[in-house]
Amino acid sequence: MTSPRKDHDHWSDVASEWIEWARAPGHDAFWAYRSSLREFIGKDTGNALEVGCGEGRVSRLLKECGYRVTATDPVEAFVVAAREAGSADHYEVAPANALPFEAESFDVVMAYNVLMDVDDVPAAVKEMRRVLRPSGTLFVSIVHPFADRGRFDRERADRPFVVDGTYFGIEHFEGAEERDGLRMRFAGWSQPLVNYFAALEAAGLAVTSLSEPRPDKGPQWAALRDWDRIPLFLWLKARPLAG
Repeated sequence: MTSPRKDHDHWSDVASEWIEWARAPGHDAFWAYRSSLREFIGKDTGNALEVGCGEGRVSRLLKECGYRVTATDPVEAFVVAAREAGSADHYEVAPANALPFEAESFDVVMAYNVLMDVDDVPAAVKEMRRVLRPSGTLFVSIVHPFADRGRFDRERADRPFVVDGTYFGIEHFEGAEERDGLRMRFAGWSQPLVNYFAALEAAGLAVTSLSEPRPDKGPQWAALRDWDRIPLFLWLKARPLAG
């Protein structure tokens, strides 16, 4: 395995790939979970911040839910793309561990599939907590840590889910996917659930809701039906502890 690179460097390199990949309707798993994610967020008003907005599709979903949205990403190309798509109401180029906002500025902070891509999860979560109002909610989505460490054995009729190594520890991953003429290079960090919960606890956040969503039985069902047996994503809501 090559030496891990800073998450900013990788996503800067693949920004054009991700914009094309994410904006192809129905192309990746996001679309099979979008309606469930919208329900999990719920309709409301207030100021929402998306950390690591990418090309802006989750910021656009937050706007659909009724929020006034600020979108941030350390990769300028993503912020430009999000702005061009009208994804939010305000935009900033900023990393997750150095957000350019005053303390207690937001009613909602969204970290959608971004904590797997940062080098220091505790620092990022602490900064998200800093800008969250005492009555606010942090939304987190990650690829389910168990799903991250295993695979479906597609050579066997019952397609068992196999973990070849260990669930524990932190591992850097790199890989590429090709589908329908598009190619996307992924990289990030895989770590057990306890690490994420330890970061939340250290930042003074308590989990109030957790979901292991199942894919919609729509056009992508044939490709995603195995993830009706093992959860692909884990979503949670966390709120600041009193005092």
